[in-house]
Amino acid sequence: MTVDSEIFMPKSKAPKMDDLDYIPVDLSPEERSELEDIRRRKGALLQEIQRLRDELREAIIEVEGLETSTEGSKTLQKNRHVAMGRKKFNMDPKKGIVFLVENELLRHTPEDVAQFLYKGEGLNKTAIGDYLGEREEFNLKVLQAFVDLHEFTDLNLVQALRQFLWSFRLPGEAQKIDRMMEAFAQRYCHCNPGVFQSTDTCYVLSFAIIMLNTSLHNPNVRDKPGFDRFISMNRGINDGGDLPEDLLRNLYDSIKNEPFKIPEDDGNDLTHTFFNPDREGWLLKLGGRVKTWKRRWFILTDNCLYYFEYTTDKEPRGIIPLENLSIREVEDPRKPNCFELYIPNNRGQLIKACKTEADGRVVEGNHNVYRISAPTPEEKDEWIHHINSAVSVDPFYEMLAARKKRISLKKKEEQP
Repeated sequence: MTVDSEIFMPKSKAPKMDDLDYIPVDLSPEERSELEDIRRRKGALLQEIQRLRDELREAIIEVEGLETSTEGSKTLQKNRHVAMGRKKFNMDPKKGIVFLVENELLRHTPEDVAQFLYKGEGLNKTAIGDYLGEREEFNLKVLQAFVDLHEFTDLNLVQALRQFLWSFRLPGEAQKIDRMMEAFAQRYCHCNPGVFQSTDTCYVLSFAIIMLNTSLHNPNVRDKPGFDRFISMNRGINDGGDLPEDLLRNLYDSIKNEPFKIPEDDGNDLTHTFFNPDREGWLLKLGGRVKTWKRRWFILTDNCLYYFEYTTDKEPRGIIPLENLSIREVEDPRKPNCFELYIPNNRGQLIKACKTEADGRVVEGNHNVYRISAPTPEEKDEWIHHINSAVSVDPFYEMLAARKKRISLKKKEEQP
């Protein structure tokens, strides 16, 4: 703020107002007194203005600091809620989504949830697969939106499967797998029209590729299928016709040269796995190579039987997948309340399992059967009941056979 001297005197006589000591000599005493009074008031006003400026500057800085602090606090709180939502999702996918929606971190639309799962930041791939496989209407829409986020144009079927199967882990339940692979086949055929006669063809061939991957790269499978057998497996699946041999050769060679990469779950995987077991407790297990009985802490969860040396161990000493196994009661002269895990129609092959040696090496199990003794008859019956409920059968073969039968019947119906 400035005071213009021209208001008080003629322009020719205007003094320099930035020099407070200057007093014109031709002023009367009254004019001198008035000028000095003006100068005093100007100085006071300038000081007041400066004080107000300083206070305003401090207030602005304080407000900006509060805004930054509040914004930072909101961001921090949001990040904490997102992290909590991810943990909840990994332990219970449905509850995790509800938590994120209720805290306005995720919109409850199939597209937004699908995008959240597709990005997968901090999410357990097994939990993603379980959520996508549910048959509820909203989950089915999320699955469709999730599959639509994948771009399969100009990819061969193996390349598309590599991309798809890396974004989650296939669940163990046959109906869930069927829904997910059906959605995959439809998306692939939409992106690559004309490659297959129908989505059924794509579906069947996809399963054949997954099974080929297992057969070629699983060390427990000794009979490795050659290309001729792969061709034979897929005869007549293209609406009754055969697929081009060059196409099948490319797919076969791709899998033979590089197996599918199965996504590893994040660091919370064991916590998630053992959080809510179907059953747990102390049992005696008969050794594979050395036939001695050892006390182990067993946990039954996720269609697997895990055993630990101590309840405080963070990682299991052994893992027995229950896929395709059966269970029976047996009599043992040395131990009471025994039961066995075994392979039906066993032809001498070992059960697919692994264990950790004392030196830390992870090796394949050496059991044709796993013989286990429970402390009491009641506990034996409980374990048998729960293991029977958890035993799974590899769904690929059954679904593949059913779809091939459907293709065959469809072809017959179309014939005159």
